[in-house]
Amino acid sequence: MDKAVKAGEHHIIVAGIGPGNPQYMVPAAQAAIRDAEVLVGGRRALAQFAKPAASGQQTMAVTRDIPGVMAFIGGHLPRHDVVVMVSGDPGYYSLLDALRRHFPPDRIQVIPGISAMQLAFARLALPWHEATLLSFHGRRPQDAQLAYRPGRILGLLTDTHYTSHTIPAILMAAGWPSDTTLYICSRLSYEDEAIIATTLAKAAEQEEAASVVLIAVSPDNSSA
Repeated sequence: MDKAVKAGEHHIIVAGIGPGNPQYMVPAAQAAIRDAEVLVGGRRALAQFAKPAASGQQTMAVTRDIPGVMAFIGGHLPRHDVVVMVSGDPGYYSLLDALRRHFPPDRIQVIPGISAMQLAFARLALPWHEATLLSFHGRRPQDAQLAYRPGRILGLLTDTHYTSHTIPAILMAAGWPSDTTLYICSRLSYEDEAIIATTLAKAAEQEEAASVVLIAVSPDNSSA
């Protein structure tokens, strides 16, 4: 796929599979997954895209055993390309970081995908070129990153600990006005997709939402 790579070398092809619905996957990723002899991904992605066992395709599910995943990829790389499926876009909080720590970057090819964050902004018809994108998924951003400034827009990934109930309090403690608009974007791209518009102060009145995208728009931002 990359003309600059030596002939005969095999590669790790990191394919972004988008926010969940296959309609949001780019054709290049679909083709790489379809043709893969060795396929790595989350259990849900493998259930959706892996070939039947009789096909001979080798697969491995990504779990917390990241060293085991890297060993599996390294074991197959001398003989085959290895396709690694990651949700959303590979460049945004994915397994790509770990792959770059274990393998030379020139052995890695990336097929971008549509991230849930990108889709959330699209659903709101809200430009995101000046937004600050942060993650509460398994981490907490630094206080300086969360501090309120007039006109700011925050895009936030969440998990089961940092949710639509806990994050608003953190933002208000960081100086965000209580009437800041908060969009709670869940199940993006699926049939039961939901986007709720509320405020930081009133978010606790909504059902708690975890592992979603939150977008906070400063009340003095004219883009909202």
